[in-house]
Amino acid sequence: MMTPLHTDSNDSLLPPACGHLQLNHCKTVGCPNFGSEDTRHYVLQRNNPNRPTLVCRECGAFPPLMNNHDVAAEVSRLKLMQSCGLPACSNPDCESLGLPVLTHRHLYHAFGYSGDRQRYRCKCCQSTFVDRWSGFNGKNQVQQKLLALLFTGYSVRDICRRLSMNPKSFYDQLSHIASRCRRQLSMFDARLFKHAHQLSLASNMLPLQPKSDNGVSWIASCEANSGYVVGQHINYQQTDVESPSQTHNPYQNDTRFMAAPSARLVEVSPPPPLGILARVDTKYREILSRANMEDPLSNMPRMNYPAKGCLIRPQYTVYAHYLHLAQMLEHNESLAIFMPQETLLRSACISVFMERIKAKTVHPVYVEADSSWEHGRSAGRIDIVLVGWWRDRWAFTRHEEVSKGICHLGGEKGNEAKWLELASWDAIGEYQDRFHEQFAQLVNEPRRKLRPAGLLPLLDIYRAWHNLCHQDRTGMTPAQRVGLTAAPLTLEQLLN
Repeated sequence: MMTPLHTDSNDSLLPPACGHLQLNHCKTVGCPNFGSEDTRHYVLQRNNPNRPTLVCRECGAFPPLMNNHDVAAEVSRLKLMQSCGLPACSNPDCESLGLPVLTHRHLYHAFGYSGDRQRYRCKCCQSTFVDRWSGFNGKNQVQQKLLALLFTGYSVRDICRRLSMNPKSFYDQLSHIASRCRRQLSMFDARLFKHAHQLSLASNMLPLQPKSDNGVSWIASCEANSGYVVGQHINYQQTDVESPSQTHNPYQNDTRFMAAPSARLVEVSPPPPLGILARVDTKYREILSRANMEDPLSNMPRMNYPAKGCLIRPQYTVYAHYLHLAQMLEHNESLAIFMPQETLLRSACISVFMERIKAKTVHPVYVEADSSWEHGRSAGRIDIVLVGWWRDRWAFTRHEEVSKGICHLGGEKGNEAKWLELASWDAIGEYQDRFHEQFAQLVNEPRRKLRPAGLLPLLDIYRAWHNLCHQDRTGMTPAQRVGLTAAPLTLEQLLN
């Protein structure tokens, strides 16, 4: 017998809020019901119980429903992942969860030693923990050699043979390096968010292993001009879940855990459209054809579900990603977020920054450009076109045979030339592409498509190396470009 999605009471139309967090509302910025939690403004679509959506009585928009408690739980999971190995409170019920001692000293006090390592106690929940990395790193030389071989393309087997270690020791060392990298980055991230009152971010989402079809998505955001990566998360956890669900029921907790879906009919993809306007229109049609507009996995014909661990529905990870950024950006006064044309990114950004979008201090912008478009080029003639079911207001410009288009999702008008010149998410796209090229042997290994957990430490290491060590053609690192360091860090400095 199927569990009903909700009762017929008007009060239960929306999934229950989690504290002040209610993400189910109209997401059309120009609609009078934008952000409204008044159930009288909506009708629940009841025809398909596997696809519950709200329908706004004013504008007719139909945003899919979310479980607010699952989003909050996903935020806690991401905090624990990011603070794994760092000296920070790990109590999921504590307000200081995931806030490292290195950047939030006022929340903790020293509480003796465990051997030669410092122990701390949380002032909020009184739990104690030890700073694992407060002592000298005796494995620095071995770890430097390991990273040097890894970044120059050697396989795990070759690295183990050259360093006389077994595969288990290799992955243990990789986990230790990842923890040290997270420790280094936590200080730089806190400094950036504290002093960057005006910030431009670029976001992108793509498969972690493009050739595996295992459903693991990688969402990342960086400072748009320098390329400094401020956050990255994936919709996968290493531990198994007892009863993941095939259908998404937003009225039931733990619905974010996704079971292996059944096979679907494979449809032949049409040839890619020519011209930027045709590409934008085709993407809108693709999004409307999904079973869930905010779930890119809902139209995958076949999925190689991971053999160990559990997938999380990508909408929950993306919403949690922006909630995490919003908490870090408490000192920010003006924020621009550039992203590719993806409804999930749009909906998450609009929902999380709803009040700031109303106050016009956050500017979410879709960006679509030809690959040969030169970033920073001033716009010429601008054409305004309303595209898609939502009638989004796109501004297009053209220089010779190269085109670019933007859509300000906050409804701003009159600054099209500014956004056509400045808006770009190329920095985060290049970062993700370089990761796939740098570690193609590991990412595309046939046996690893069902075991993505081995790539998680590598993501943390690569982010730290990219931000603090990787130099562009001018010899500058992303951290130097945003004013966080005076010189590139060496591997020895990164690991100490």
